[in-house]
Amino acid sequence: MSNLPALPSFARLQAAARRLPAFTVPPALGRLVARLPQQPPALALSLALNLALGRILPREDLAPLTGRRLRLRVTDAGLTLDFGLGARGFRPLPATGTPDLTLSATVRDYLALALREEDADTLFFSRRLIMEGDTDLGLLVKNTLDAVDWDALTTAWSPAALLARLPLPGRPRRPAGA
Repeated sequence: MSNLPALPSFARLQAAARRLPAFTVPPALGRLVARLPQQPPALALSLALNLALGRILPREDLAPLTGRRLRLRVTDAGLTLDFGLGARGFRPLPATGTPDLTLSATVRDYLALALREEDADTLFFSRRLIMEGDTDLGLLVKNTLDAVDWDALTTAWSPAALLARLPLPGRPRRPAGA
């Protein structure tokens, strides 16, 4: 009797099912988004980064970004987000002037990076993540992304954890760090 190949483990099947499919934003949609004001998405990005600042993004590690102009380009979606880090956190900046660092990639590649399906080095060396400008800032951003404890984030900010922190009638308030 011939040997049958082993079936993949359940965990491996789950991981394969979670992988992002290859996609790009349709060009017509990208052209439309490029004509819209970029400040609202830059504000949303700044707010998200400020939520992470001090929780999963150590402020002291990001000190070299203070006062620097950063640009995030989402090539297929027509977005160009200018922002910077100041004393009070991240803030959107007007799209004037030359950025100190520009990161460019597609929506899919930024999502893959955030979901830890791909690392910054893989995207960079396959020319799917392009860094232009100050090399030291680029390395700082890359190393910070690599050091983020995404598992702690998903545990602390999962729907169940958020619901557990809601003040409900009859439930004593828990301290913010608990």
